[in-house]
Amino acid sequence: MTVSVEAGEVFGLLGPNGAGKSTLIKMLTTILPPTSGSATIKGYDIVRQAGEVRRVIGYVPQLLSADGTLTGYENLLVYAELYDVPRNELKTRISEALDFMGLSGAADRMVREYSGGMIRRLEIGQSTLHRPSVLFLDEPTIGLDPIARSAVWEHIKDLRSRYGMTIVLTTHLMDEADSLSDRVAIMTLGKVAAVGKPADLKASIGKEGATLDDVFVHYAGGQPETEGGYREAARTRRVARRLG
Repeated sequence: MTVSVEAGEVFGLLGPNGAGKSTLIKMLTTILPPTSGSATIKGYDIVRQAGEVRRVIGYVPQLLSADGTLTGYENLLVYAELYDVPRNELKTRISEALDFMGLSGAADRMVREYSGGMIRRLEIGQSTLHRPSVLFLDEPTIGLDPIARSAVWEHIKDLRSRYGMTIVLTTHLMDEADSLSDRVAIMTLGKVAAVGKPADLKASIGKEGATLDDVFVHYAGGQPETEGGYREAARTRRVARRLG
């Protein structure tokens, strides 16, 4: 199946453990080579033009990417230099990122003192300093409480409205996907089983009052979990504990 994501769209990737969501994200962000098929981002081939792809994307992984031994400002400074943000724009972009993410008052605090929600907002700020056209978020609210999760949702919506950014996110939370996504794709066994607007997918299963949970079960409920063993559980809980 060929899937296209429209410019300025928030596109959700759903699926059980082992469906291939995170692997797909890593392929699209050029971290892993594709096992089959092809993909382009902003017209750039992810294999032949990987450097160009990296310049137009931002990526927030599941695992923590902020350095707890640095302040919020210092973390942003490091990322700005990694992304080659022009030196005459460094201070302005960092200040804007801190303000936009609601972290101006915590800029000089060590990140190890931040709450989980603050860390996630900082990581999103880091990944958008170079004004990427496409932002990839892998489980952006993992381990967060409902209040922190809601705050991250609002910042994701604001990124799209302020910068016209295309956002691709993975999540296990059906309410998150329903709230944030213009369209969602449901993956199972490494393939896309269904794609569409949440409302259209709910209508497609022929169940009155269907929810996105019902859609998920309908299209992916029969897949056995191929991940989720001890190592996966330990990793997920470690991330959640550090963000909590």
